[in-house]
This record gives sequence, structure tokens and C-alpha cells, in this order.
Amino acid sequence: MTTGRITGAILLAATMGWLAAMYAQTALPPDIYPESRNRLPIPKREDFSGDERKLFDEMMGHQTGGSNPGTNQRPLLRMYSPNLARGLEQAREYLRNGTHLGERVMSVAVLTTSRELTNQYEWTQFEEHARNPKDARYLEPRVVDAIKFCRPVTDLDAKDAAVISFGRELFGARKVSPETFAKVLQLFGRHDTVDLEELMGLYSATAAELVAFDSQLNVGQKPLLPPGAKSCMQPR
Repeated sequence: MTTGRITGAILLAATMGWLAAMYAQTALPPDIYPESRNRLPIPKREDFSGDERKLFDEMMGHQTGGSNPGTNQRPLLRMYSPNLARGLEQAREYLRNGTHLGERVMSVAVLTTSRELTNQYEWTQFEEHARNPKDARYLEPRVVDAIKFCRPVTDLDAKDAAVISFGRELFGARKVSPETFAKVLQLFGRHDTVDLEELMGLYSATAAELVAFDSQLNVGQKPLLPPGAKSCMQPR
């Protein structure tokens, strides 16, 4: 084989390898719509009429980019039921921004919920936030790793440890011990304990949505939850 043919064969092999890698990265299950990256296409304004169309317009205005959303389409699933979307958005807005919990507790709570429910999509989004020192949801690596790798929480801040233990028992053991609940109540009080549980409950509902509609990670996004991850409360 001549030098030119050898070079051409090498280039062809490299190109085929690159294309295979790109396909592996972008290939989706057959029932997934590429534009939405889940099992439903992006809802359109003409799908609705009357009051539902007004609600659709209102809710679309809350999405990033208005009526021309970007690549992350997962929140648009709920727009197929505009009344539901509005109610959940109001609850989400309060639980994210209207409580006394603060960004740190919210971040620990959502990470713990998504970790216990082994939800790859939600975990990956929030780990990226928590690892970014410039993000308001930033957490020290030892806190993120304690949640991610099911490590003991005895050496963590009292509130961090209480939230993690609460979430592990709530979603992993499906039973919260009197001791864990008493600690949460002591640290947060009645009002904020209710808000904390409802915040975690909201994200558990989101996890169910993500599983039902098989929402895929964003294009080019690397999954961050360990392969084969189980609840921290299951035997290792």
C-alpha cells in the first residue's frame, strides 16, 4: 500500500471513529423527540385555546428565552397542562425563593432527594451548580461527596447533616426516625420543617416526571451520578 493510501486509510479510520463517538453521544432512544429530549414533543401555542392558551402564553413567558426556549426543554413537559404548570410554578417559586431555608439548605435538600431517588437528570444539574464556586447553590466538595458517595454525615455542619439524614430516611428507608425528625425540628422549627419537607417532596415529584417521560440529559452533558447507584439506605 502506498504512503498516500495508508494516510487516507488512517484519516478514514479517524473520521469513522469520530463519527461513531459523536453518534454514541447524541443517539437517543427511539421514543424520544430530539427537540425536547423526552417522550413528548415541545408543546405549541396552537395546541391550546381560550383560557388555556392565555395560561400557556403566561407560563411560556417565565421560561428562559420566553417563547423561544433553548436546549433544556424538560420544564416544558408540564405546559401540556397549563393550569397544573401554573400551580406548580407558584409552589416552586415559593419553595425556591420565598422560604427562610436559603440557597444552601435548598441545594443540600435537592441533591439528597435526587441522590436517594437515583435520578440522573436532576442530580447532574444540581451537582454542576453545587460544584461551581460562583453559583449561589455552591457547596463544599466534602458535602457534595458525602451525599454522592453515601458517606457518614457526623463531621458535617449540623443543618447539612440533619437535612441529609432526613432525606435518606424519607426516600431511602421510607420511614423517618423520631430522633432524626426531632433534630430537624430543633434546627428549623415547625414552619421551616414543613417547607423543607415540601421542597423535597416537590423535587421527588419532578423525579417521577423525569422517569415517566425518560428525560435525557442536555446535549453534551456528562452524567455525574455513579453507574448503578442505589439509595444510600440500601445494603452496599
